[in-house]
Amino acid sequence: MTRVDFYILPEGSKPPEGAAMTACKLCDKAASGGQRVYIYAPQADVANTLDSLLWSFRQGSFIAHERLGTPLQEPLPAVLIGDAEPPESHHGVMINLGAEVPPFFSRFERVLEIVDGDAAQRAKSRERYKFYRDRGYELSSHTL
Repeated sequence: MTRVDFYILPEGSKPPEGAAMTACKLCDKAASGGQRVYIYAPQADVANTLDSLLWSFRQGSFIAHERLGTPLQEPLPAVLIGDAEPPESHHGVMINLGAEVPPFFSRFERVLEIVDGDAAQRAKSRERYKFYRDRGYELSSHTL
């Protein structure tokens, strides 16, 4: 069964930069551990921010990644960014940067939810938490 982790950013952190930077750090950790990561980013501005940050968020290194919607070539990188269901190869870890729970979330071993610091985003995160809880998924919260 899918395990769901919520990463709670401090109050006042600014979306999408706070969430995007946290997503980069989580990608780095997962990819370094041999995991394949899918970042669900249904908003184009968030996907663009992530695409840029994954190249430069850490001095001297980058995380190889591709965006769905462009022709993908084998071998696929460890990280994919998109707004639709990813290929079978990337059902290990999903980072959800959407306001809703994606319909294909249960195909992943782990789902990582990032909770932004503003009130509206926190309210949407509480709805997602309740969605997972009501369906019996294993939940963890991490305050950053």
